[in-house]
Amino acid sequence: MKIMNAGYAFLAVALLSAPAFAVEDFEFSANAGFVSEYSFRGIAQSDETPAVQGGFDVGHASGLYAGIWGSNVDFNDGDEAHIETDFYAGYGSTFKGLNFDIGVIYYAYPGADDSLDYDFVEGSIAVGHDFEMFSVSASFNYSPDYFASSDDAEYYALAVDVPLPHEFTLSAHVGRQEIDDNAAFGVEDYTDWSVGLGYTLEGFDMSLTYVDTDLDEPSECADGCDGRAIFSISRSF
Repeated sequence: MKIMNAGYAFLAVALLSAPAFAVEDFEFSANAGFVSEYSFRGIAQSDETPAVQGGFDVGHASGLYAGIWGSNVDFNDGDEAHIETDFYAGYGSTFKGLNFDIGVIYYAYPGADDSLDYDFVEGSIAVGHDFEMFSVSASFNYSPDYFASSDDAEYYALAVDVPLPHEFTLSAHVGRQEIDDNAAFGVEDYTDWSVGLGYTLEGFDMSLTYVDTDLDEPSECADGCDGRAIFSISRSF
C-alpha cells in the first residue's frame, strides 16, 4: 500500500535478466515495473511519488500458484514504513467458460514499528469471463483484521477490459472498500474507480490511468485520494 530505495532499484535491474522458465509441471516467472505513483484501491501509498515494483511467481500445471511482490511506500508516518512485501498463494482454473481464482495474500511492512500493526492478511475470490469483444471480472477480498488494526474489512470490485486495435487495451474498474473501524484506518468507507489505456511495445506493458475516489480531500482524506493520472511501465519474464 507506498520511496524509491536502492534495494528495489537493484531488484528491478536483476529481474530484467530473469526469463520465465519451466521445470516439469512448474513455471517460474518474474516481473519488474515503475509507476509514477503507487495507488492501492484509489489511495496513494507512495505519497504521490514514483515507486519501483517487482516480484517472482511460480505456478503449477494443476492451477496452484504462489509468489512474492514488493514496492517502496511512504505513508508520511514519521519515516516508519518504506517497503511493502506481499506473499500470496492460490488456485486458479476455468470451469464452463468461467475463469476463477481463490487465494490468500499477506501484506507485510518490514521496518515499521509493531505498535502500528500495519501487517494484515486477506482472502480473495475472483471470477471472470472473456467475451472476446471484452472481458469482465468480479472479485471480493476479506480481511479479519485490516491495515492498522482496523478490524474486519471487505472490498468488492468489478473490472472490464476491452481490446482495441494496434495492441491498445481500454480498462475500467470500480470498487467499494468497507472497514469496521474507520477511525483506526483513517477514512470512512469509500468507493474508488479508474479508467485507463494500456499499450504493449516490444514486451513492455505501459498504461496511463485516471484514478479517483468519492472521498473529499482534505476533509475526509488527508492526501492522496483525489483524482489523478498515473503512468506505469512494466515487463514480465
